[in-house]
Order: sequence, then structure tokens, then C-alpha cells
Amino acid sequence: MTAKDRPLVTILDDEPEIRTMLAEALEESGFDTLSFGRARAFEAALSRHRPDVCLVDLSLPDTDGLTLVHRLALEQGAIVIIISGRAEVQDRVTGLELGADDYIIKPFDPAEVVARIRARLRSTKPNPQAGDTARFNGWTAHFDRYVLENAEGAETPFSHAEGEVLRLFLDSPKRLISRAQMQESLGGAASESFDRAMDVRISRLRTKLSEDPKNPQLIKTIYGAGYIFLGDVTWG
Repeated sequence: MTAKDRPLVTILDDEPEIRTMLAEALEESGFDTLSFGRARAFEAALSRHRPDVCLVDLSLPDTDGLTLVHRLALEQGAIVIIISGRAEVQDRVTGLELGADDYIIKPFDPAEVVARIRARLRSTKPNPQAGDTARFNGWTAHFDRYVLENAEGAETPFSHAEGEVLRLFLDSPKRLISRAQMQESLGGAASESFDRAMDVRISRLRTKLSEDPKNPQLIKTIYGAGYIFLGDVTWG
């Protein structure tokens, strides 16, 4: 989240009524907004503005929404929330797997969108003593740039959603983190799609940390209980 008083939310949806409804609800609730009906104009604006949250419809006339969501998750460092009429579980799972932080199904109450955005922003507030850099077992996580750096200096980007999970582990090393705790900390709703999205994010983090998928040494699964991060973590 940026240092300004009013977080900036960008809205990308080709339906003017939805853009207007969301913009009015968000601005009344203390947010600034920028609204777009086409992905091209939306992406051009990202070179001039750094949003805190991106609301993205999947059914766009000029680009594939899922591809855009994946690119935003890796490149922008913003919270990415899908707003879509696609209600199937597989659609939600795919969106979350590609890096979205949340998935809201149309039709929706704008008050719910505001509440979900606030929940996501609260969940991304860093530990006040943590800073933006964590070092552990030869790795450095740069949360200001969303990259992992290995001992040789090679960098690998991670998405905002992956970063939330990684920060959760790094804030509580060598402690069991249950699924329920992850759900509470990350602002997700208990569901099959949330569980599968967490599995995918943890799998991707393990890959980026060069973990052996059959015998991971940093992020251990405690079957039926949750996960434990076994690294020695130093912040700052």
C-alpha cells in the first residue's frame, strides 16, 4: 500500500454501470479511483500511476482477462481482485492460481467489494518491526520489489499473492500455521478454491526457493495440521 492517505483503486470493466457503481462506493468509503473500459487504456495508465488495488473483469473486449491478471500479479505488486460473472469453481481456482488475491462473483453488493478490499489491505500491512527485506538460509526476500534473491545474486519475481504467503511464513518461523490461520490472516473465504489456491502458491514458492518437491526443507507440510517454515529469518 502506498504512503498516501487515500488508497488508489483501478477498475477495469467494460460495463459503464458497474464502473460507476464501484467508483461511487469506493470514493464514498475513502478511496481514490480510476476507471477503464478497455485493457489498453488501463495498462497505459499503469505507467503513470501505482494503484494499491486492481479490480479486473475477466470478460474484456480487447484482451484475455486471465492473462492480464497473471501479468499484473507478477509485475505490479498491487492487490489484484477479479470481478466476474464466471461462477464456476474452476474459474475461481484458475484466477487464484494465476496470482489473483481474491475473486468476487457478479452480481455483487458494492459494500461487499469495499469490505473485501479493506480486508486485503489490512492483510498486507507489514509487521511494524519487519521492514521490507528478510534474509533466510542464503535467500533474501525483497518485499518492496517482489523478488527473491539467491546467494549468487540471481533474482526471481514473485506475485503479490505469493508474497502474502511468504511473509506469513517469515513472520512466524518454526511455528505451525494451520489452514484456518492462513484463511484468517490472508482474508480468504473458506472454500475449495481458497485451499487449492494456497496449495498452488506454496508449490510455486517451493519451486522458486529451489526446494525438492518430494522433500522440501524450508516449507514443510504437516499433514492434517498445516505448514511450518523451518528457515532462520532475519528482518531488515
